[in-house]
Amino acid sequence: MTVYSLFTVKLRESIATPDGKRRYVRTLFATIADRYDFITRVLSYGQDRRWKRRLVALASPAAGTRALDVATGTGDIAFAVAARGARVIGLDVTERMIELARRRTSASLQPRASSLEPPASSLQPSFLVGDMLALPFRDAAFDLVTTGYGLRNVPNLQQAIDEIRRVLVRGGRLLSLDFNRPANPLVRAVYLRYLAGVGAALGWALHRDPDTYRYIPESIRIYPGAEGVAAIFERSGFTDVRAYPVLGGLMTIHHAVRA
Repeated sequence: MTVYSLFTVKLRESIATPDGKRRYVRTLFATIADRYDFITRVLSYGQDRRWKRRLVALASPAAGTRALDVATGTGDIAFAVAARGARVIGLDVTERMIELARRRTSASLQPRASSLEPPASSLQPSFLVGDMLALPFRDAAFDLVTTGYGLRNVPNLQQAIDEIRRVLVRGGRLLSLDFNRPANPLVRAVYLRYLAGVGAALGWALHRDPDTYRYIPESIRIYPGAEGVAAIFERSGFTDVRAYPVLGGLMTIHHAVRA
Protein backbone atom coordinates (compact mmCIF):
# COMPACT_ATOMS: atom_id res chain seq x y z
CA MET A 1 0.00 0.00 0.00
CA THR A 2 1.37 3.44 -0.97
CA VAL A 3 1.82 6.38 1.41
CA TYR A 4 -1.07 8.15 -0.34
CA SER A 5 -3.34 5.13 0.14
CA LEU A 6 -2.40 4.91 3.81
CA PHE A 7 -3.20 8.59 4.29
CA THR A 8 -6.52 8.22 2.47
CA VAL A 9 -7.56 5.32 4.70
CA LYS A 10 -6.57 7.27 7.81
CA LEU A 11 -8.41 10.39 6.67
CA ARG A 12 -11.57 8.46 5.83
CA GLU A 13 -11.50 6.85 9.25
CA SER A 14 -11.00 10.28 10.88
CA ILE A 15 -14.09 11.82 9.25
CA ALA A 16 -16.29 8.72 9.25
CA THR A 17 -18.08 9.72 12.49
CA PRO A 18 -19.54 13.10 13.53
CA ASP A 19 -17.13 13.43 16.47
CA GLY A 20 -14.16 12.47 14.35
CA LYS A 21 -15.10 14.89 11.58
CA ARG A 22 -15.69 17.69 14.11
CA ARG A 23 -12.18 17.29 15.55
CA TYR A 24 -10.54 16.96 12.15
CA VAL A 25 -12.29 19.95 10.58
CA ARG A 26 -11.63 22.24 13.53
CA THR A 27 -7.95 21.40 13.53
CA LEU A 28 -7.71 21.76 9.74
CA PHE A 29 -9.37 25.17 9.52
CA ALA A 30 -7.36 26.54 12.42
CA THR A 31 -4.26 25.51 10.43
CA ILE A 32 -5.31 26.98 7.08
CA ALA A 33 -7.20 30.11 8.21
CA ASP A 34 -4.51 32.56 7.11
CA ARG A 35 -4.33 30.90 3.67
CA TYR A 36 -8.07 30.31 3.31
CA ASP A 37 -8.89 33.16 0.93
CA PHE A 38 -5.97 32.32 -1.31
CA ILE A 39 -6.93 28.65 -1.46
CA THR A 40 -10.56 29.37 -2.38
CA ARG A 41 -9.39 31.64 -5.21
CA VAL A 42 -7.02 28.99 -6.57
CA LEU A 43 -9.48 26.09 -6.39
CA SER A 44 -12.22 28.18 -8.01
CA TYR A 45 -9.96 29.38 -10.86
CA GLY A 46 -10.43 32.91 -9.56
CA GLN A 47 -14.23 32.66 -9.80
CA ASP A 48 -15.05 32.41 -6.09
CA ARG A 49 -16.01 36.07 -5.66
CA ARG A 50 -18.19 36.00 -8.76
CA TRP A 51 -20.07 32.95 -7.45
CA LYS A 52 -20.58 34.63 -4.08
CA ARG A 53 -21.90 37.75 -5.81
CA ARG A 54 -24.38 35.54 -7.64
CA LEU A 55 -25.45 33.97 -4.34
CA VAL A 56 -26.04 37.41 -2.84
CA ALA A 57 -27.97 38.49 -5.94
CA LEU A 58 -30.21 35.41 -5.61
CA ALA A 59 -30.70 36.17 -1.91
CA SER A 60 -31.66 39.74 -2.83
CA PRO A 61 -31.38 41.16 0.70
CA ALA A 62 -33.18 44.44 1.30
CA ALA A 63 -32.32 47.24 3.70
CA GLY A 64 -33.07 46.09 7.23
CA THR A 65 -32.99 42.37 6.41
CA ARG A 66 -31.82 40.36 9.43
CA ALA A 67 -29.15 38.06 7.99
CA LEU A 68 -26.88 35.35 9.35
CA ASP A 69 -23.84 34.08 7.43
CA VAL A 70 -22.74 30.73 8.86
CA ALA A 71 -19.28 29.27 8.25
CA THR A 72 -18.48 32.87 7.37
CA GLY A 73 -14.73 32.36 7.06
CA THR A 74 -13.19 35.81 6.64
CA GLY A 75 -16.58 37.31 5.84
CA ASP A 76 -16.84 37.63 2.04
CA ILE A 77 -20.57 36.91 1.89
CA ALA A 78 -21.32 38.76 5.14
CA PHE A 79 -19.75 41.96 3.81
CA ALA A 80 -21.55 41.65 0.47
CA VAL A 81 -24.93 41.19 2.15
CA ALA A 82 -24.27 44.10 4.53
CA ALA A 83 -23.40 46.31 1.56
CA ARG A 84 -27.04 45.96 0.49
CA GLY A 85 -28.25 47.39 3.77
CA ALA A 86 -28.85 44.18 5.72
CA ARG A 87 -28.01 43.77 9.39
CA VAL A 88 -25.59 40.84 9.28
CA ILE A 89 -23.99 38.51 11.80
CA GLY A 90 -21.16 36.30 10.58
CA LEU A 91 -20.53 33.11 12.56
CA ASP A 92 -17.68 30.63 12.31
CA VAL A 93 -16.40 27.87 14.56
CA THR A 94 -12.76 28.81 13.87
CA GLU A 95 -11.58 31.63 16.11
CA ARG A 96 -8.79 32.67 13.74
CA MET A 97 -11.30 33.10 10.88
CA ILE A 98 -13.34 35.46 13.04
CA GLU A 99 -10.20 37.40 14.00
CA LEU A 100 -9.44 37.91 10.30
CA ALA A 101 -13.04 38.92 9.52
CA ARG A 102 -13.03 41.49 12.35
CA ARG A 103 -9.73 42.82 11.07
CA ARG A 104 -11.37 43.44 7.70
CA THR A 105 -14.17 45.32 9.45
CA SER A 106 -11.69 47.55 11.27
CA ALA A 107 -9.81 48.23 8.04
CA SER A 108 -12.98 49.14 6.15
CA LEU A 109 -13.92 51.70 8.81
CA GLN A 110 -10.60 53.54 8.57
CA PRO A 111 -10.69 56.77 6.50
CA ARG A 112 -8.75 56.50 3.29
CA ALA A 113 -5.42 58.33 3.21
CA SER A 114 -6.53 60.37 0.21
CA SER A 115 -9.83 61.46 1.72
CA LEU A 116 -11.34 62.56 5.01
CA GLU A 117 -14.74 61.22 3.97
CA PRO A 118 -16.19 58.30 5.99
CA PRO A 119 -16.45 54.82 4.41
CA ALA A 120 -19.13 54.42 1.73
CA SER A 121 -21.24 52.38 4.15
CA SER A 122 -21.03 52.46 7.93
CA LEU A 123 -23.25 49.38 8.17
CA GLN A 124 -20.82 46.55 8.86
CA PRO A 125 -21.32 42.90 9.83
CA SER A 126 -20.63 41.75 13.36
CA PHE A 127 -18.72 38.52 13.81
CA LEU A 128 -18.70 35.87 16.51
CA VAL A 129 -17.34 32.40 17.16
CA GLY A 130 -20.07 29.77 17.21
CA ASP A 131 -21.14 26.31 16.09
CA MET A 132 -23.60 25.74 13.22
CA LEU A 133 -24.92 22.71 15.09
CA ALA A 134 -26.00 24.82 18.07
CA LEU A 135 -26.66 28.34 16.84
CA PRO A 136 -26.67 30.83 19.74
CA PHE A 137 -29.83 32.60 18.59
CA ARG A 138 -33.52 32.48 19.43
CA ASP A 139 -36.06 30.89 17.10
CA ALA A 140 -37.09 32.90 14.02
CA ALA A 141 -34.32 35.46 14.57
CA PHE A 142 -33.36 35.91 10.90
CA ASP A 143 -34.94 36.61 7.53
CA LEU A 144 -31.98 35.22 5.60
CA VAL A 145 -29.23 32.65 6.21
CA THR A 146 -26.29 32.32 3.83
CA THR A 147 -23.26 30.06 3.77
CA GLY A 148 -20.31 29.45 1.50
CA TYR A 149 -18.68 26.00 1.70
CA GLY A 150 -20.35 25.43 5.06
CA LEU A 151 -22.78 22.53 4.81
CA ARG A 152 -20.24 20.09 3.37
CA ASN A 153 -17.98 20.55 6.37
CA VAL A 154 -20.43 20.12 9.25
CA PRO A 155 -20.21 16.90 11.28
CA ASN A 156 -23.99 16.38 11.03
CA LEU A 157 -25.67 17.83 7.93
CA GLN A 158 -29.23 17.15 9.07
CA GLN A 159 -28.65 18.82 12.42
CA ALA A 160 -27.12 21.90 10.75
CA ILE A 161 -30.09 22.26 8.39
CA ASP A 162 -32.52 21.85 11.28
CA GLU A 163 -30.71 24.60 13.20
CA ILE A 164 -30.83 26.92 10.19
CA ARG A 165 -34.55 26.27 9.82
CA ARG A 166 -35.07 26.99 13.51
CA VAL A 167 -33.51 30.45 13.37
CA LEU A 168 -35.30 31.45 10.14
CA VAL A 169 -38.68 33.17 10.14
CA ARG A 170 -41.46 31.58 8.13
CA GLY A 171 -40.75 32.50 4.55
CA GLY A 172 -37.09 33.11 5.40
CA ARG A 173 -34.54 32.06 2.79
CA LEU A 174 -31.44 29.90 2.86
CA LEU A 175 -28.71 30.31 0.20
CA SER A 176 -25.73 27.95 0.13
CA LEU A 177 -22.71 27.74 -2.18
CA ASP A 178 -20.63 24.58 -2.16
CA PHE A 179 -18.78 21.97 -4.15
CA ASN A 180 -21.03 19.43 -5.85
CA ARG A 181 -20.58 15.68 -5.94
CA PRO A 182 -20.95 14.81 -9.65
CA ALA A 183 -23.48 12.02 -10.22
CA ASN A 184 -21.57 10.54 -13.15
CA PRO A 185 -19.03 8.06 -11.68
CA LEU A 186 -16.38 8.79 -14.32
CA VAL A 187 -16.69 12.57 -14.00
CA ARG A 188 -16.65 12.23 -10.22
CA ALA A 189 -13.51 10.08 -10.24
CA VAL A 190 -11.61 12.48 -12.51
CA TYR A 191 -12.80 15.50 -10.52
CA LEU A 192 -11.78 14.08 -7.16
CA ARG A 193 -8.43 12.90 -8.45
CA TYR A 194 -7.76 16.35 -9.88
CA LEU A 195 -8.62 18.03 -6.55
CA ALA A 196 -6.42 15.55 -4.70
CA GLY A 197 -3.49 16.35 -6.98
CA VAL A 198 -3.93 20.12 -6.79
CA GLY A 199 -4.51 19.89 -3.04
CA ALA A 200 -1.28 17.94 -2.56
CA ALA A 201 0.68 20.54 -4.53
CA LEU A 202 -0.83 23.44 -2.59
CA GLY A 203 -0.34 21.67 0.72
CA TRP A 204 3.34 21.18 0.01
CA ALA A 205 3.84 24.73 -1.29
CA LEU A 206 2.02 26.46 1.57
CA HIS A 207 2.51 24.14 4.56
CA ARG A 208 5.20 21.67 3.53
CA ASP A 209 2.52 19.01 4.02
CA PRO A 210 0.96 17.51 0.86
CA ASP A 211 -1.92 16.03 2.86
CA THR A 212 -3.32 19.34 4.16
CA TYR A 213 -5.90 19.91 1.42
CA ARG A 214 -6.68 16.31 0.52
CA TYR A 215 -9.61 16.63 2.92
CA ILE A 216 -11.49 18.56 0.21
CA PRO A 217 -11.97 15.67 -2.26
CA GLU A 218 -12.63 13.27 0.63
CA SER A 219 -15.35 15.55 2.00
CA ILE A 220 -16.92 15.72 -1.47
CA ARG A 221 -16.81 11.93 -1.76
CA ILE A 222 -19.16 11.52 1.24
CA TYR A 223 -21.28 14.60 0.51
CA PRO A 224 -24.83 13.89 -0.78
CA GLY A 225 -24.38 16.19 -3.77
CA ALA A 226 -26.76 18.79 -5.18
CA GLU A 227 -29.81 16.55 -5.50
CA GLY A 228 -29.22 14.83 -2.17
CA VAL A 229 -28.89 18.12 -0.31
CA ALA A 230 -32.03 19.46 -2.01
CA ALA A 231 -33.93 16.37 -0.86
CA ILE A 232 -32.78 16.95 2.74
CA PHE A 233 -34.02 20.54 2.56
CA GLU A 234 -37.44 19.36 1.41
CA ARG A 235 -37.68 16.70 4.13
CA SER A 236 -36.64 19.31 6.70
CA GLY A 237 -39.51 21.67 5.99
CA PHE A 238 -38.17 23.88 3.22
CA THR A 239 -40.04 24.71 0.02
CA ASP A 240 -39.12 26.37 -3.28
CA VAL A 241 -35.89 24.35 -3.21
CA ARG A 242 -33.70 25.06 -6.21
CA ALA A 243 -30.18 24.01 -7.18
CA TYR A 244 -28.31 26.29 -9.56
CA PRO A 245 -25.35 24.57 -11.25
CA VAL A 246 -22.08 26.48 -11.28
CA LEU A 247 -18.90 25.67 -13.23
CA GLY A 248 -20.67 23.07 -15.32
CA GLY A 249 -22.25 21.48 -12.25
CA LEU A 250 -19.02 21.01 -10.29
CA MET A 251 -20.32 23.63 -7.86
CA THR A 252 -23.90 24.39 -6.75
CA ILE A 253 -25.85 27.27 -5.27
CA HIS A 254 -28.88 26.05 -3.32
CA HIS A 255 -31.92 28.20 -2.60
CA ALA A 256 -34.61 27.14 -0.12
CA VAL A 257 -37.46 28.83 1.75
CA ARG A 258 -38.63 27.91 5.23
CA ALA A 259 -42.22 26.71 4.87
